[in-house]
Amino acid sequence: MESGILVPIAFFAMVFGIVYLAIRKKERTLMIQRGLDPSTFEPKKTQLGNLKWGLLFLGVGVGILLGRVFASYTCLGEEASYFSLICLFGGLSLIVYHFLARKMEKENLPPKQ
Repeated sequence: MESGILVPIAFFAMVFGIVYLAIRKKERTLMIQRGLDPSTFEPKKTQLGNLKWGLLFLGVGVGILLGRVFASYTCLGEEASYFSLICLFGGLSLIVYHFLARKMEKENLPPKQ
């Protein structure tokens, strides 16, 4: 990557971050002044997030491993085999996560009355 493009990208990211934090601080200050709880903006942390990242990294690892095997034993190019299999297994792991999370959430829901 050419270094001439990194400076404008870094500058844009810095300005965006400063503006985002300033707006966020103003919103929270107004909420406190009105007597509301600003913790409603905080995302709920669950164990499912860890499952998602674990499955994603597992899928990427399997993709890298099989990409190496395909590059060695087939006529596929190295870049094509790595990129395609990393994306394939990473995507499959996120689909598996979706179905597992949906199943786990259904099991944890209280019964309807």
